[in-house]
Amino acid sequence: MSVVSISMPEALLERIDEFADEHGYSGRSEVVREGTRTLLEEFQGRTIDGQKHMCTVTVVFEYCQPAVQQRLTGVRHEYDAIVSATTHTHVQDQYCMELYVLEGTTEALSGFVNTVRAVPDIRAVDYSIAPISDGQCQLSHSE
Repeated sequence: MSVVSISMPEALLERIDEFADEHGYSGRSEVVREGTRTLLEEFQGRTIDGQKHMCTVTVVFEYCQPAVQQRLTGVRHEYDAIVSATTHTHVQDQYCMELYVLEGTTEALSGFVNTVRAVPDIRAVDYSIAPISDGQCQLSHSE
């Protein structure tokens, strides 16, 4: 097995260690491996001949982070073809929340979610995806 070195904030490392202890993992490597597998597989098997899906994406970041807001605006414009709506709100006095409503193929939705996840200083990204077919919608994922 290969050894990989990664950088992360100390607070995140502490959370990984606590999670490993609380859930019976042998260590942080096992937690990171499982999280990576889950992330890589989350959109797999959802593509059906370019079928469209609708998706909501919720992004939380700390208040007064103009660089984060600017990056998210750039992502929104980059994916303008699939973004139907956005909403910005404040949560408590500490956080901002962006809500995106998307419509597109799983490839496009996955691209949007992964691009948002790559923005530095994002605290949380959550999404729900549902297929759009023959007027029937079924919820197929929620983190």
